[in-house]
Amino acid sequence: MKKEKRKIQLTGGSTFTISLPIKWAREAGIKQGDELYLLQRGDKSLLITPVKAKKQRVNCAELTLTEDEGLEGNFRFLIAHYLVGYDIVKLLSPKGFSAEERKWIKEEVRKRLIGMEVVGESAREIILKSFLKYEDFTLQDAIRSMSKIIISMHGDAIASLRKNDSNLADDIIERDDEIDRFYLLIVRQLKAAMSDPELAKKIGVDRERESLGYRIIVKSMERIGDHVENIARNSTMIKVPEEDIRSIERIGNSARGLFIKTLDALSAMNIEKANEAIEDANSLTEESEAISEHLLREEQGADKIHALSVLQSLGRIAKYCEDIAEVTINMGIRGAEE
Repeated sequence: MKKEKRKIQLTGGSTFTISLPIKWAREAGIKQGDELYLLQRGDKSLLITPVKAKKQRVNCAELTLTEDEGLEGNFRFLIAHYLVGYDIVKLLSPKGFSAEERKWIKEEVRKRLIGMEVVGESAREIILKSFLKYEDFTLQDAIRSMSKIIISMHGDAIASLRKNDSNLADDIIERDDEIDRFYLLIVRQLKAAMSDPELAKKIGVDRERESLGYRIIVKSMERIGDHVENIARNSTMIKVPEEDIRSIERIGNSARGLFIKTLDALSAMNIEKANEAIEDANSLTEESEAISEHLLREEQGADKIHALSVLQSLGRIAKYCEDIAEVTINMGIRGAEE
């Protein structure tokens, strides 16, 4: 529809009225007596949404799997459909699904896509449906759950380094899948919120520009989880002097504390605390680099590689905390139009 002008009329001496474009009304299925949502946005504009049309909307898609891509490649296409908000996805296989393929897909869906369930299947078709209700699990709920897992993993990774506990390290590596699940869920939520301001309010995104900020934040959190996993993978293979172990352990605990401080600043939208976190992150990065340089100067064998990898990950965690804190400051400053 082209841009149109409408003149405001005064009705009854106290009510402003405006006519709706008839083409838009017909396309939206609006008739006399129907209700509309009116939502005031931050830039003083109004968003008008048909109530009935919104309730009836179910997004469906068909995805034909190709042999050239392989199972993992095809699953990435499914993830893309999940992220953009499809409620039902039909997976189609022209040659039919083998028992192994069917089992793999079901396990990966359970492991990686929160809210998605298999609701039907045949020889050449698997039907997936999302039972996720955004209002029941807000953005803050998802971020809080994701952060608790990361904090727990980080503490256990440092403990694994100290105790040389391979079982604990393996458990940490498995828990990284949970972080990825929450990351995909939050991205799906944010994408939906971008096109539905009413939903954005329900899940806790008060301003449109916050969606981009939270998108950066959760990506940083997901990357922090990856680096915690890397620490766990290397923790049982470090063979350096006890003094160096203590230094790495100290940096590890400081990085965990920095992450907690950064999240506290984000939760309270406290820009002063976020600024302190940035300063702490810079100091922690310098400490990590100094210990790495010290290790490189020591006369040690190839075993130092694992210690250096852990220190590099701790430095990257500090940088991602800095990114989160910077976004917190940006979101904490109200825009000129607000």
